[in-house]
Amino acid sequence: MKTLTRPLLLLLLFSFSLNAQKVMQLKEGDTSPNAYLKQVDWIEGHWRGEAFGGIAEEIWSPPLGGSMMFSFKLVDENGISFYELGHIIEKENTILMQLKHFDSVLRGWESKEETIDFKLVKIEPGIVYFDGLTMEKIDENHINVYVIVGNEEEGKAKEVLFAYERYKS
Repeated sequence: MKTLTRPLLLLLLFSFSLNAQKVMQLKEGDTSPNAYLKQVDWIEGHWRGEAFGGIAEEIWSPPLGGSMMFSFKLVDENGISFYELGHIIEKENTILMQLKHFDSVLRGWESKEETIDFKLVKIEPGIVYFDGLTMEKIDENHINVYVIVGNEEEGKAKEVLFAYERYKS
């Protein structure tokens, strides 16, 4: 029995490490590959899922004017936890995701000029890897978003999964 337990444990640990590695990061000096919004238009829609002990909701517009706009909110037992507003834009023959955070009464977390930017690392059909954030199409009604949350320098960063389902009111 012991001889089976160790290989099974190693297989489970290996499988977990593969599944936990969904987010990529751009290496210093690397540039983003060529890409266009049409390659990520599958993100469009109204999405909901559970995260951080509450309900996460994202609404993505179709591509228009060189951007796809989105809103995000997290609702927990106390009400609105926070919002994000942002977009994916076409810029210099690639795409870039930018966002800003707001508290429950719309006070911005970042300064007026500051945005949180996610540069494109890699793009494949149904999956887009930004620096620190990955979006994956599971099927027409499900997407997964993986985000690095926390401070990497302090060793407190972790990958968080937002498993979304298309919302139909």
